[in-house]
Amino acid sequence: MSNKVERSANLLDWYDANAREMPWRVSPSDRAAGVMPNPYYIWMSEVMLQQTTVAAVKKYFIKFTTLWPTVLDLAQAEDADVMAAWAGLGYYARARNLLKCARVITNELGGVFPNYEQGLLKLPGIGPYTAAAITSIAFDLKATVLDGNVERVMSRIYAVLGPLPKSKEYLRSLAAGLTPAVRPGDYAQAVMDLGATICTPRSPNCGGCPWSINCLARLKGIAAELPKKTPKIKKPTRVGIIYLAINSSGAVLLERRPDKGLLGGMLGWPGSDWAVEQVEHTPPFNTHWTTLNETVRHTFTHFHLELTVKTAFDIKSIPQFGEFIKRQNFKSTDLPTVMRKVWDLAAPLEPKPYF
Repeated sequence: MSNKVERSANLLDWYDANAREMPWRVSPSDRAAGVMPNPYYIWMSEVMLQQTTVAAVKKYFIKFTTLWPTVLDLAQAEDADVMAAWAGLGYYARARNLLKCARVITNELGGVFPNYEQGLLKLPGIGPYTAAAITSIAFDLKATVLDGNVERVMSRIYAVLGPLPKSKEYLRSLAAGLTPAVRPGDYAQAVMDLGATICTPRSPNCGGCPWSINCLARLKGIAAELPKKTPKIKKPTRVGIIYLAINSSGAVLLERRPDKGLLGGMLGWPGSDWAVEQVEHTPPFNTHWTTLNETVRHTFTHFHLELTVKTAFDIKSIPQFGEFIKRQNFKSTDLPTVMRKVWDLAAPLEPKPYF
């Protein structure tokens, strides 16, 4: 295997010619000319990218940085506005932590992001990967970035047969050994780009890889089999009931979920708890409820969900909780995906338009 300095240089040469364009990224040519990334942009993108694809994140990143161009702007934003803007991106604790972090940086750190991992790790919503990514990409300081793409690349070039997640720390040590002191920010993005575009999960493009000549997995013919993973436990299915109510003026009944827990802080329809077995549940108020034949299905990280949807249109009663939102002020895009699915199923059944 060629020495590590040469390998890093080869990857950086490849990155200079093949770097992906992203709205938060400074190109290698611009960085070489002295342009440094905006730490706010890097932090924002890395939080959004946690368990989410680049393709899905781009439009949300542009929306957020248009609405709130600086960390100070975000810190002063209304919680409800931020949660609404995040709707559909999933993993909503990230949005709550985004606000908490922005306020800590603004109120306690003078609006300046720490430029070292330990300082970043003290902030809400920032774990080891995100801290390393910000340190290297935003500040061009040496840090070991290890995401799913990097794990895959390391497992293949070193032919690591131990399964994830047990092999994670070993893969981290291998990644650390290749991380250069020169251009660490570009290197971090290069190795992630390599995993995303060349060393892909299926059918890796070994012919286009700058590291293929010394890749042990390729030499052994097992590249596509790595990394090995411990079999996942089958996800359970939970069930629940959702109530979609529209009053005689066309306003929709919504409630904000508690800050803690799944979909915390997000607007949604009233409903039962989500349990393994459906139990008796009292509707939020007395009216004529119609049960739809079709259910709403959604998958979260740890379980599948199946919701029975009950609707009530043209109602006159006033519930003692939640809030009727006027139709002209209601946007289904402000709802989390599972709640939007309920709307998409039930809204066409509404008997008349109200506006």
